[in-house]
Amino acid sequence: MKKVLIIQNIHQSGIDLLKKRKDFKFEIIENLDIENLKKKLIDVDAVSLKTLKFDEELINISKKLKIISRHGVGYDNVNTAVVKNNGIQLTITAKANAVSVAEHVIFMILNISKRKNMYHDTVKSGKFTERSKLPKTIELWKKNILIAGFGRIGKSLIKRCLGFEMNVFVYDPFIPEKEIKYYGGTKVEDFIQAVKDMDIISLHMPLNEKTKNIINQNLLKSMKKNCILINAARGGLINETDLNEALNRGDIFGAGLDVFEKEPPEKNNLLLKNDKAFFSPHVATFTEECMERMGKETIQNIIDFFDGKLDKSMIVKL
Repeated sequence: MKKVLIIQNIHQSGIDLLKKRKDFKFEIIENLDIENLKKKLIDVDAVSLKTLKFDEELINISKKLKIISRHGVGYDNVNTAVVKNNGIQLTITAKANAVSVAEHVIFMILNISKRKNMYHDTVKSGKFTERSKLPKTIELWKKNILIAGFGRIGKSLIKRCLGFEMNVFVYDPFIPEKEIKYYGGTKVEDFIQAVKDMDIISLHMPLNEKTKNIINQNLLKSMKKNCILINAARGGLINETDLNEALNRGDIFGAGLDVFEKEPPEKNNLLLKNDKAFFSPHVATFTEECMERMGKETIQNIIDFFDGKLDKSMIVKL
């Protein structure tokens, strides 16, 4: 019988998949104290992992561990070198979150371009007659948007951008021009040059040595004054100090962040006080539908691994 440790609870739909299998037993743990984790990990065959930092010490506890199934698409909380050395399979919920993240990006773009709750607050404050004094908002029609990263989320986002009749440009060195054109986008080869002509930039890159702080002071200064920057991927893609200063200087129009370099962000992070920035607490996937899909995929990956029929698109190549 295979033992599955579910670290932090998941949607009931995923739990139900395990309940149907008599050859699996599972335990859900919410107590993330390191000593408690060590005791629980000793004899597990599989781990369902959400946000916990899964380092070398924890990975090496169980000599039986065969698969770590991430509840999400990012895996920077996992020590991949140790996973690879130990011959452990690492999987992600590759198909679950594209729609919800793409919708969240549009939500952020609209909130920033329409200046968040400005109109709503004006009516509630009794200043309805002063509406002509309000700063103007921005249309999305015919605006240039750069989607940086063209995986499932990028492909889901482009459909929604085209619905607003935006001109969509895509930066992804691993995706052929023909495929991007099929989806209605225009491929750009040079990210640094491309940002100069964009009204909106949405980041969907992985975080690695090449992409860390890819958005920095120099790049921000090269952007258009009306540019909106969105990050619903990984916080380390943007230098937050540089972004705060750029917003204060008026280098760009606004920014929307669902992710931060340090989560939760420190209270003394000056960016959090910037009125030109719009935030959400890493919840782009927090729709009821997405959480259900993620719960199912997380557990299905574990079941399929032991059944010998794991979907290759779910596997992280280490």
